[in-house]
Amino acid sequence: MPLSKDEWKQLEDDAYRVRMLTLDTVRWAGGGHIGGSMSAMDALIALYHHEMNFSAEKMDDPARDRFVLSKGHIGVGMAPVLADLGCFPKEWLETYSHIQSHLGMHLDAKKVPGLEASTGSLGHGLAIAVGMALGARQLGQDWRTYCLMGDGECNEGSVWEAAMSAGNWELDNLVGMVDVNHAMIDGMTADVMGLEPFEDKWRAFNWEVINVKGSSMPDIVDAFDKARTIKGKPTMLLLDTVKGEGIDYMEGDYTWHYGAFDDDKYQRAQDSLKRHHEKRLAMVQAGK
Repeated sequence: MPLSKDEWKQLEDDAYRVRMLTLDTVRWAGGGHIGGSMSAMDALIALYHHEMNFSAEKMDDPARDRFVLSKGHIGVGMAPVLADLGCFPKEWLETYSHIQSHLGMHLDAKKVPGLEASTGSLGHGLAIAVGMALGARQLGQDWRTYCLMGDGECNEGSVWEAAMSAGNWELDNLVGMVDVNHAMIDGMTADVMGLEPFEDKWRAFNWEVINVKGSSMPDIVDAFDKARTIKGKPTMLLLDTVKGEGIDYMEGDYTWHYGAFDDDKYQRAQDSLKRHHEKRLAMVQAGK
C-alpha cells in the first residue's frame, strides 16, 4: 500500500542518517566505493526499513527474508546500514578496511553479523540468491530473497546463467534489483559495454520487469509491493539512479566509483547531503 507521509519522512531521515554514516566510514577507512554506495542507498533503506522481514534481534530467525548484496564492493555503504540497524556496534565502522578489522573492504559473512553472503568478486550474487530462493521452496517456507546488482556487473556471464535458471524455475519468491547508475569503474556503462536492450533481456529469461525511479522512496516501495503480486516468475527492479546521489560534486562522475576525502571535500559532501535531505523533505511535505 502507498506510503503515508510519516512513513515516507522516516525513510528519508533513515537514508540521510546512513548516507552521513557512510561518508564518515569512507573517511575513517581512508577511501572507499562511495559513488555506488550513495546511488544504492535509497533502495537499501527501503528494503531494510520497510520491505523485508528482518531485524537485528532476529538475525538468525529461519523465517527471515534474505538479502544478497551482489555488488559487494559497496560494503562501505552496506556496513553502515547493518550497524545502524543494530546488527553490530557502530564503533566497528571506525576500523573499516583496517588490518584485523571485522569489516574488510568486501564484507565477509563469517565476520559481519546480519550479512547473508560474502560477495565482491562481481557476478556471483544472483546465483547465490537463486539457490536461497530454491531452498525456501524446497523447505516449503514463504520467506523471500532479494539481490542487488550493479549495471556494470551485468557484463558478467554468470549473471545471465543465474537469470536463466531463476526464470526457468519460476522463482516468484525472488526479487532482483539492478542499481542502474550508468557508470562503472573505468567509464560510463554504455561506453564500456552497452547493456541495451536491458529490459528486454530480463524479460527474455522469463522475469517480470519493473522500471523504478531509484531515488524515490514511494516508487521503490510501490515496486516492492507490485513484486509481491507476481506469480510464476521472478521480478527484476531496474533502479534508475545517479552515481554519488546526494553529493553534488560527485553525482554522475564515474571517477568517484572509489574515492577519498580531504577536509574540504568532506565538509562539502556533508553540506551537500544536508541540502539533498532538505530537498527530499520538501518533496515529502508537498506529497510529490
